[in-house]
Amino acid sequence: MITRIVEPKRLRQARRLRREQTPAEIRLWSGLRGRRLSNYKFVRQHPIGPFTVDFICREAALIIEVDGATHSNDYDIAYDQRRTHYLELHGYRVLRILNDDIYHRLDDVMDMILLALTDKLPQD
Repeated sequence: MITRIVEPKRLRQARRLRREQTPAEIRLWSGLRGRRLSNYKFVRQHPIGPFTVDFICREAALIIEVDGATHSNDYDIAYDQRRTHYLELHGYRVLRILNDDIYHRLDDVMDMILLALTDKLPQD
């Protein structure tokens, strides 16, 4: 895992992203914050290396990325794959969740996150 030394510019970016969360991120955060999911601690918009991840549970080394419409073209898909590869190389598991699933199947999403936290989620 990456040692936590973060440039001031990256910290400012993470703080800005926390203030400007998407509606899907806000909805998911309401279920993750304050150890609401089986007492696992999550933080949001956390810098790791050259990236800022949407949500991370450090104790489980699990990153949750919320994907909306901006993650659907070939360039963005390739970028997300490179990003996921980088994070996995540094010891994290990455769980990508679609906005639509958060809006329409939040209970299922929370169950899936819990399975990933307990390492019972099938691997791709």
